[in-house]
Amino acid sequence: MQLGVLAQNSREDLQKREQELQKELVELNRLYSETQNNKKLSLKQLAIIKSKINRREELVNSINKQVRQLDETIYLKERDIYRLRRELDTLKQKYAMSIVFAYKHRSSYEYLNFLFSAVSFNDAVKRVTYLRSYRKNRETQAAAIAKSETLLQEKIQLLGTTKKERMGTLVVQNEQLKVLQSDKKEQDKVVEQLKGKEKEITTQIRDKEKQRQRVQQAFQAIIRREIEEAKKREAARIKAQEDKNKAAGTSAPKRSESNEGVSGLTTPYRERTYTPLESTPEGREMSINFENNRGSLPWPAASGVVTAHFGIETIPGTKLKRKTDGIEISLPAGSPIKCVADGKISYISEVEGEQMIIIQHGKYFTGYTNLSSVSVSKNQEVKAGTTLGRSGVSIDGEGSLIFMIMNEKGTNIDPEIWLKSRR
Repeated sequence: MQLGVLAQNSREDLQKREQELQKELVELNRLYSETQNNKKLSLKQLAIIKSKINRREELVNSINKQVRQLDETIYLKERDIYRLRRELDTLKQKYAMSIVFAYKHRSSYEYLNFLFSAVSFNDAVKRVTYLRSYRKNRETQAAAIAKSETLLQEKIQLLGTTKKERMGTLVVQNEQLKVLQSDKKEQDKVVEQLKGKEKEITTQIRDKEKQRQRVQQAFQAIIRREIEEAKKREAARIKAQEDKNKAAGTSAPKRSESNEGVSGLTTPYRERTYTPLESTPEGREMSINFENNRGSLPWPAASGVVTAHFGIETIPGTKLKRKTDGIEISLPAGSPIKCVADGKISYISEVEGEQMIIIQHGKYFTGYTNLSSVSVSKNQEVKAGTTLGRSGVSIDGEGSLIFMIMNEKGTNIDPEIWLKSRR
């Protein structure tokens, strides 16, 4: 029984994931249609169709798992039916023997003779009880046979339903395999187009590289500025404390780089070395909260697909490479963009005609580029989920968002490691 329940739960999970994949594929198909309408050949076309293939393969694998689970269910049901049939045959044989015995000893004289042959009153009572229990046993046997027959028919019906479900699942799997083959052919076609338009792709990569460097420079400049301002604020706080202590006639405690005396911190946070950006309780709290949410930060956009992953990527079909300091998410222009964690707006400016926002989260920073509009202001405190603005159009003329994460050293971090899985 437990195995059946577990299998059912697992199949429900697979079906739920299948529905999610179907929704993702609908979105990918829509995005791919938009890139096809763009007169310029875009690298996003290839990225989107690769994502389509990955999702489709996952969908086919999920359906295949369902087929295997249905096969297992069919096997178990057939085994149960075989067992029930054997049990039913045994019950019928025993009942038949009972009926034959009752028929052979059916005369009232034999019953009376059985009772009056008792040697004592107690023996007679026992014999009456035996006759009653014998009759009751036959009734129980008949009820057990009826119940077993009903259960057997139910099992047979369920087996038929499961087999039909399996056939339907196989049909869906074959349809998805056909679409998968079509997607792979389309991918080969796009790769061939890229090979023939390497100069155009080179121009796109060069333009995006210029944008990347400008964004990187702005990002690192903001981090340096925030660190310097944090140091000044800390120095001012220490001086104010020293002046206060002098006026009171006491000596100021020496500044320590350790975390001794930092209230509200527990192991392992007391063993951690804090940066100037965490000199305040608020800064420390935001850093720790950001770290605690590694792998579970919400996505900055509710929809869209990652078409450029973190790091250096070789363009298929060419020797060209491109570098991404964060991730690029393709989505409809004008989509709402939201903050991924609590923080403070450190920077709002324009880069290559599109708005850029940088938010500080203690010693971490997140950047949102390619915004068409902004709905927050500098130094504003924001919460996770706060709408920052609307997505714009990238250099290649398609809706997108570039999302980045940096630490206090100005080092880029792969955002997909920090964002929660969409699966």
